[in-house]
Formats: sequence, C-alpha cells, structure tokens
Amino acid sequence: MKSIALILGTVLLSNLSCAQSSDKIKNNMENLPKTLVEVPDGLEVATLGGGCFWCTEAIYQDLIGVEKVLSGYSGGYLVDPAYKQVTSGTTGHAEVIQFFYDPKLISFEEILEIFWSTHDPTTLNRQGADVGPQYRSAVFYHSESQKEKAEFYKNKLNESGSFDKPIVTEITPFSNFYVAENYHQNYFNDNGMQPYCQFVIRPKVEKFRKVFAEKLKN
Repeated sequence: MKSIALILGTVLLSNLSCAQSSDKIKNNMENLPKTLVEVPDGLEVATLGGGCFWCTEAIYQDLIGVEKVLSGYSGGYLVDPAYKQVTSGTTGHAEVIQFFYDPKLISFEEILEIFWSTHDPTTLNRQGADVGPQYRSAVFYHSESQKEKAEFYKNKLNESGSFDKPIVTEITPFSNFYVAENYHQNYFNDNGMQPYCQFVIRPKVEKFRKVFAEKLKN
C-alpha cells in the first residue's frame, strides 16, 4: 500500500503541473494579438458559439437586421488556428459566428432569445453528437451592455426553470476572432444536400423558421 505521504506528494506534483499548464495557457491568451473589429456606422457586432458553426450560421443568416455572418474561431490561445487544430479540442477555441446587426431592426435581447432557443445551453462542451470544448455554448461580449444583458437573461432563464438543467453558457469578453476556411462559409446554403445538412442542420432551421417566422428576411 502506498504511504499517505507518497500519495499526497503525487497529488501536489500533479496540481503543480496543472497550475503551470494553466499559467502557460493564460499567458498565451494574454499575449495573443487582439482582433480589431471594424463595425460599420449604425451597426453593432455579436460573437456567439452554439455548437457547430454551420448550424448557427444558417439560423442567423435568415434574420432581419443581420448582416455579414462569418463562421470562425474565438476564445482560444492559438493564433490563426486551422479547422483540424480546433476540432482536436486542444486550442481552447470555440466554433462561433460573428455578424453585424442593425439595432433598429433587431435588438441584442432578441439575438439572445434566438440564441438560447436554437441550441441546448445546458450541455457542457457538447451539442448532440458534436462533442468537445470547440462546441461549447458561449457569448463573447463586445460591450458592458452585452455582458449585462447576457448575464441577466441567463439568470432569468435559470430562475424560471425554462430548462431542466442549469444553463452552462460561457459569458466572456471578446478578444479574438479568426475567420474559418472559405469552405465553411455559407455552408448550409451551398451544401444543403450533404448528410449533416439534411439530418442535423435542416431540422434546426425548419423549427427556427416556424417559431421566429416574423423575424425572417423575405
């Protein structure tokens, strides 16, 4: 039988290694160049992660007031990651969409309502069969106003019991956004007959279009 001292020593070494690893990751994130987002006059920007970005992109492209939806990666500690690196689950990035929107036509509250209605925000690092931290539920806020609204409505949803389990959506300040490879952009519209589009994305989009019909572009 191992001695208590030996067990404790092993645990302490393990914790020290984890702490050093976490410090390295934190330093890498702090040293990453910050993404400067040039927002057109009269518009605002949002960055959201709700699982596979193909699904999220297909939903927000349909909304009145939403412009230039891009799929990409945020929240990690690797500069300009490639898709294969992100899907390994080792870069810290989430698959996200970033888009501009006209606050006169659609509010951030409405954007959040659609966000929490079109994916499962109670599953940690998972959406259906897509598993890993890259598929986490996340709001990368661009202002204190976005932060306050996201936290307020997350708390309200938890208090109301709208979901069977607590919402685990990460609400964190925006720092970086790397546009995904060209073949990921406009994916559902360009590849609608692909099996993933037919069996995963299409049912989500059809349900969304029924529930939020009044918010759709013609």
